[in-house]
Amino acid sequence: MRWEAQALVPTPDAAGGPGPALLPLAGLVRSVTTPEFAGITFHEVTAKSVLNRVPAGSKMPFEWTVNPYRGCSHACVYCFARKSHTYLDFDAGMDFDSQVVVKVNAAEVLRKELNKASWTRQQVALGTNTDPYQRAEGRYRLMPGIINALAESGTPLSILTKGTLLARDIPLLKRAAAQVPVGLGISLAMTDEALSEAIEPGTPGPRARLRLVSRLREAGLPCGVMAMPILPWLSDSDEALDALFASLAAAGATGVTAGALYLKPGTREWFMKWIAANHPELAGRYRRLYGTGSYASKEYRTWLAGRVRYFKARYGFTHSSGFSHRDLDDPRAEEAAYPAGSIPTAVPGGPLAGSPATTSSAAGTAVQDSLF
Repeated sequence: MRWEAQALVPTPDAAGGPGPALLPLAGLVRSVTTPEFAGITFHEVTAKSVLNRVPAGSKMPFEWTVNPYRGCSHACVYCFARKSHTYLDFDAGMDFDSQVVVKVNAAEVLRKELNKASWTRQQVALGTNTDPYQRAEGRYRLMPGIINALAESGTPLSILTKGTLLARDIPLLKRAAAQVPVGLGISLAMTDEALSEAIEPGTPGPRARLRLVSRLREAGLPCGVMAMPILPWLSDSDEALDALFASLAAAGATGVTAGALYLKPGTREWFMKWIAANHPELAGRYRRLYGTGSYASKEYRTWLAGRVRYFKARYGFTHSSGFSHRDLDDPRAEEAAYPAGSIPTAVPGGPLAGSPATTSSAAGTAVQDSLF
């Protein structure tokens, strides 16, 4: 991209000259726009800490996260992370898609945190809130430094992404995998290119992500697939599920976890607005299916679990991972279900670094919300 064409976003009281955006962002260096990203503003900040502790009691299969970006140009209508943008006084709708915060010093800060004597090399997950391989990563190149810092410190890592830019770092990931356990996950829940373009307009399409799965497997790297969200009446038919699981098997995915759309506050309002505008015939059905909660009804989840089990068995995924709604009475259990290949496994001859036996509450820097 021609980043030299970027423009500073002026403040209202700037006397004819550019200045930083008037935003309550700690460490704000500048806010920029560029023609290559029409309608998107990047807020470059210097972070004091990037290593985030997952809250106690979380069902996540990891205890630490790093998220170099907040907000996401993928613009997925259903993104569960939308509400996190309101903590910055942005809105969970259009601002989430167009106001992207970039922690420009993420790699340098992470390296310092990993070098602390208290760090006990627990797994660190990337991509838990917004995508670390969204398009801006092509300019900022934060991930190579982050991956190197983790691998060189002996810290297992996992990455979850929709971004095919991950392919740029395959050689780096192969080197990292020779040093520490590495897990890789691709988010892909549909093969319908038109539906994907409508509901996740900033992402690479399904065919491109399937090619990425194949490239990772050909490179000898693991690759699990998070087939979420399955969209009621849009991507949950037998034809849609058959096409999805057949494609994932052909691409060589090491495991699959599937689950229904999750509509937490912030996401729910944005998604329902999209449904009303694009599929008005489904608006009432969605309201009835989700009621006042974030999860589809137990009856729907039970039905979907049966269909997913059938297609997983048909395409050889039976023993690779479980259906995300493992406990249908506790839909939150899906948060802990990650597909085989997406979470680092034990190194030969020893336990995975960061297993419960080695976890230390003193390690790193704790934050209020681990998902950003």
